[in-house]
This record gives sequence, structure tokens and C-alpha cells, in this order.
Amino acid sequence: MAIEIERKFLVVNEDWRSAPATYFSQGYLNRDKTRTVRIRVAGDVGFLTIKGQSEGASRAEFEYEIPLVDAKQLLTLCDGPLIEKYRRKISYQGMVWEVDEFLGDNLGLVVAEIELESEEQQFAKPDWIGEEVTPDARYYNSNLSVMPFNSWKD
Repeated sequence: MAIEIERKFLVVNEDWRSAPATYFSQGYLNRDKTRTVRIRVAGDVGFLTIKGQSEGASRAEFEYEIPLVDAKQLLTLCDGPLIEKYRRKISYQGMVWEVDEFLGDNLGLVVAEIELESEEQQFAKPDWIGEEVTPDARYYNSNLSVMPFNSWKD
């Protein structure tokens, strides 16, 4: 089984912005507590991703490249609004950070993620990394599509 171990943080300044960005559009065919089924177009590549329920920073993940034309058609079948964002990949002290700058109703939200080999793995944080939000389900992309950042009251 493929396991994703990922930690998520808010971004606190603009030092990450110089890295090249790829436009992402993604939606959900299924989103419930035990699994999500996501369709994504990243630049000119399509993906189908199935994720299991999170346990700490870990969850099952299966991701498959699919034809771009299929991904675009599947996006029209997704439940709820699509997530749109720019992603930048930034190497820092031997690790790769993915910084997502959200658009649309999530405009203003910038989140950085790092994938790890184990939940105990140590890593250095760039100076643009702020508060950790890994356990906060509001920051899951599947939730941001139905309860966008700009609708939060706190």
C-alpha cells in the first residue's frame, strides 16, 4: 500500500515567490471521512488520486497519471467548486517543499507541504514557514472546495 506522510504549514512571507509556478485545477468525485477521489490537472498533465483517511500525518494514497482530455472531462463531473492554485516546488536543505498559493474563494491562503519518510523524520524549516496546520481539517483541499478560506469566520 502507498502511504503519504505529509505535514502542512502556513506561509508567513514572500521569500518563496521566486520559484517557477505550475497552475493546478482539481476537484473531487468523492469526499467523505474515509476516502477522497480527486481529479487534478497540473499544467498539462492529468491525475486521478485516491486518498484514505488521515491518521496523524499519514494516509493511504494512490495516484495515477491519466490522459489530459480525460482529466478535463472528469473535472466537469466533480462535486462542488474546483480548487485552483499555483504550486511551486522549492528545495531546501535536501527536502522539497510544495507551496500552494490558492485562487478564487481561497485567495489569500498560502500553504506549504513537505512529504516525509516517517512521521518522526526531522527536517529544517525555511524562514517562510509559519504555524503547522497538519491536524486542522479546514486546510484539506477537499474541504477548501466546499468551505473556502474566505468564508471562515475566525
